[in-house]
Parts: sequence; structure tokens; C-alpha cells
Amino acid sequence: MSNRKLIILSIVAALMIVWAVIQSHIGVTPARAPSGSSYLLQGLDTAKIASILIGTGEDAVRLIREDNRFVVGNKDNYPAVTSKINDLITSCLDIRTVELMTSNAANHKELEVTEEKAKSVVKFLKNDGEIITGVAIGKTDSQTRSTYVRQVSSDDVYTTAEAPRIRDSAMDYIEKEIVNISLDDVVRVTVTGPNDSYTLKVDDSNDDNIILENIPEGKKLKKSDCSQVLSALSNLSFNDVKKESAEEGKLEFENTYVCESKDQIVYTFSIAKADEKTYVKCRTEYVGETEIVKARRKESKEELKNKEAKLLAHDRALNFTNKHYGWLYEIPEWKAKNLTRKLAELLEEGEKEDKEVEEASAKADYDKSPLETEKESAEAD
Repeated sequence: MSNRKLIILSIVAALMIVWAVIQSHIGVTPARAPSGSSYLLQGLDTAKIASILIGTGEDAVRLIREDNRFVVGNKDNYPAVTSKINDLITSCLDIRTVELMTSNAANHKELEVTEEKAKSVVKFLKNDGEIITGVAIGKTDSQTRSTYVRQVSSDDVYTTAEAPRIRDSAMDYIEKEIVNISLDDVVRVTVTGPNDSYTLKVDDSNDDNIILENIPEGKKLKKSDCSQVLSALSNLSFNDVKKESAEEGKLEFENTYVCESKDQIVYTFSIAKADEKTYVKCRTEYVGETEIVKARRKESKEELKNKEAKLLAHDRALNFTNKHYGWLYEIPEWKAKNLTRKLAELLEEGEKEDKEVEEASAKADYDKSPLETEKESAEAD
């Protein structure tokens, strides 16, 4: 082979190497500049969404459509909050692209838009599990502050100026508050445990308004601790939830907390402890008048308002029981403490102790000599 042919082959080989390097770094610069921004996901018919998958693998959150609502598959199909589902769908549909960065799948890993490396992956699925569409949100460029995004069924990777923050925990899509009853709305609370039971009442006509039924002689209430027991259902939320049947026979519900509110709803919480966690199941009962009869005479606005309040309270009690029936909630330990306080924790030495101090003081005065008494009087003057 002549020297000329060797030179030509060397040049061709060098050009091929350069081209390979360019191809491997093609994602660093835009492949093309679109005429303007557009939506990453287009033409999604939300009525066709049968389920939503957030994340990948065993930890993926599964939101499943049941009739006209979504449930959280990871939590025994506990109802999801509709507004949070709507926010998730809207945030994905609102992603606007700025420019196309690459159409080469080999660059996906570097831009972190693969399902394994992406910050967030959301897929919208049909009934048969087929993907309708979805989005993978990758890394954010440290210089431009743009984020790389990709439609899961496409190799095209775009930048976006505003990438949504996707909630990736099953509990993020659940309303965690069980009930919220302030101290001002409480009439009485009864706490029952394995070894004792007591009832605290609220008397609005008395400044010293917390009353303990059958208070032991010589004892008085720790008012701050009693207030915590009475307001234990204020902003009561849960950390986790499961079907009651999943723990059937495994838990012993040894404690009960019963609260009657001013709207004549009685809330009953059965409480069990296991593995340093506290679980509750709950129900309600409306104990007010249930048969509301319209008077033959013209009723005053106040009468009509009272009747309406009773009907609404009855409905609230029924809806509460329907919502929570069959579910078991894990609640925070600090809340559980106020639901299960023992009677001894609410008491301290009271009148008996004060009486003994007075008697001891009187006896000391009696035992003093006349000279000591005269001296103390003079010093006082």
C-alpha cells in the first residue's frame, strides 16, 4: 500500500473519531430551536385515566380511579383527596417546554430523565395498564436553572423554566385529619382504661370550669393537664392508615375515649397499643333530637335555625361514621398520651394538705409562751 493511501486512511479514521465524540456530546447543545414554548403533554383526555403511577418499582404510589373518585392503592384503597389529584394532573399538564436539547436516548441518563434516575416520574394509565402519557423530570442545570423534562413515550428531552414539585408519598394524597373539636365545643369527656375510669365536665357558668366527677377527698385537679385531655380531639390527625380487618385479632383495644360536643355528637375512640405505636378506630352517634317536626304556626328564625343545626349535626355524625368505619389509624404518641391519661396524672394534693398546714400553724401559735407572743406583736408594731 502506498504512502498516499495510508495518509488518506489515517485522515478518515481521525474524522470518524471526531464524529463519534460529537455524537456522544450532542445533548450539551440544543438540537433545534422551536418557534416558541409549548406544552410537554398535549391532548390528554382525563376521563380516560384509570390509574396514576408516581415513581417506579415497589415504592411507586398507585392512585386508582373508583367510580368518580380516586383511592390510594398503597393504603388499602383509602380515599384520596380529589383536589390533590387535580393538582397533580394540572401540574403535569402545565409543564411548558423552552427548547429541545436532544432526541438521542443515549443522553437520557446524563440528563437524568430515565425512569431510574429521574427526580419524578408520573404515568397516566388506561384500564388495561397501557400508558396514555406521562412525564419524567430530570436534573436542573446549575447555570441556567432550567430543568430537563421528557414525555415518557418519547426520546425528546426539553428544558423547562418551571418544573413542578411532584408529591411522591402515598400519605401526600390522603386527608390526614380525623377530627377537630376545640375545647370550647366540649361538654364532657370520659376516659376508660384497664384499671380506672373518670369523667371530666366543662361548666361554662363557672370560672373554675373543669369538673371531675367523684373527685377523691383531699385532691384537686391539675387544670392544665385536664385541659389537654378535654382538647385531645383538637386537630387529631394520623400518621398511617390500614383496613381494620388487616389487624383483626392482633390488637387489644383496652382504652376508650368518649367525647360529647355541644352539638350533641358523641365521638367514641377505641385505642390499642402495639410495637410502641398507638392505633384508634372511631365512630360517632348523634344523641340529640332526631325527629324534627314542622310546627303548624309560623316559626321564628331562631327556631328554624335551631332545627337546621340539629339536622346538620345528625348528618355530620352519620358522615363521620361512614367515612371512618372499618379503618384503623396510627396516631402520634403525644396525641395518644392525652387520649389515655390515667386519673392519677390529673390529681395533686389539695384541700386536705392545706387544712393540715393551717392546723400545724395554729398549733405552733398555741404552743408559744406569752412572752414570745408579746415580743412578736411588738416587732409587728
